Amino acid sequence: MSKAIYISPIDGKPGKPGQVYYPLSLRTIPKPSPQGGELLVKLTAASLNHRDLFLRQHLYPGVTFDVPLLADGVGFVVGAGPNVPNPESWHGKRVILNPGVGWKDSPDGPEEATGYRIMGGTKVYDKGTLQEYIAIEYSEVEEAPEHLNDAEAAALPLTGLTSWRALITKAGDRNSGSGAAVLITGIGGGVALMALRFAVARGAYVFVTSSSQEKIQKAIELGATGGVNYKEEGWEKKLLGLLPAEKKNFDAIIDGAGGDSVEKSVKLLKAGGVLSIYGMTVSPKMPFTMAAVLKNIDIRGSTMGSRKEFKEMVEFVKAKKIFPVVSRVLQTDLDDLAAIDGLFEDMKQGTQFGKLVIEFSKSTGSKL
Repeated sequence: MSKAIYISPIDGKPGKPGQVYYPLSLRTIPKPSPQGGELLVKLTAASLNHRDLFLRQHLYPGVTFDVPLLADGVGFVVGAGPNVPNPESWHGKRVILNPGVGWKDSPDGPEEATGYRIMGGTKVYDKGTLQEYIAIEYSEVEEAPEHLNDAEAAALPLTGLTSWRALITKAGDRNSGSGAAVLITGIGGGVALMALRFAVARGAYVFVTSSSQEKIQKAIELGATGGVNYKEEGWEKKLLGLLPAEKKNFDAIIDGAGGDSVEKSVKLLKAGGVLSIYGMTVSPKMPFTMAAVLKNIDIRGSTMGSRKEFKEMVEFVKAKKIFPVVSRVLQTDLDDLAAIDGLFEDMKQGTQFGKLVIEFSKSTGSKL
């Protein structure tokens, strides 16, 4: 048998979006048996993303009470289906899971008509990582980077993939590589911090914004060149003043806020610079101004990423020995719903700097 955590309806029925907070529930389910090309993975750690909080508030599409929560996970292989090539080579291997399916390698977006489907808590994909065992296609895992412990490996998949596409694919080598000036807004969240890690490793000058001086200082300790408090009057001018002498403007902005980002980008970006937007936490709409048109600002939406980009991201993490930023690790059994609820509370309060991880087992390896 396998323990798994789901969300449950209140009084047996769904609530109204934004007016409900679904409780967590622990269930004991049959341990999956790997079929076809599937691997059986004993999961050891999983991490939270904002989508998991939105699911509990019924603010995410396709909410269901019949799929375990969470999309990020790490574990070791303990079984293989009959169609897995060289099954013995997999035994005991520590792997991280591609957090979604439906997108193979197109640079434009998901190839499948159903679109990109993310693990955890929705009707569109019947798998989630907040459980002891999971059966998943061998083509949907990557060997976990050896330099990462389980908590760090579990923190990598979704935010790593999202930031990789926003920074590398969308902003491009010229605007995010060696010598480029990159601004990352709202530092502290998982995606922003991974974008910081990647940009620093690529040799860019990286700057950040936050309403917290403490978070700005932490970002500088992680390799950022500098940062400003976006609540200060005239912060844009102050930020431009921090640029190295050879730079007059930023090459790219990696933004998860939305709101007035286009208006701000006109002041901050070079002509033809890139505003790469992976989220809109401030507002679901943003105006596209004529000033941005006249400056040839290139605005690119970015979400998640392909299987190809996931592999590229993991290989880069391995090569550069990059560590995801982990805010807190909860070491507990899946039975402890109160403690796991506390991790969700951290996310609700927005107090974290980095990822929130549940470590519920140890990687010990096992024979098939």
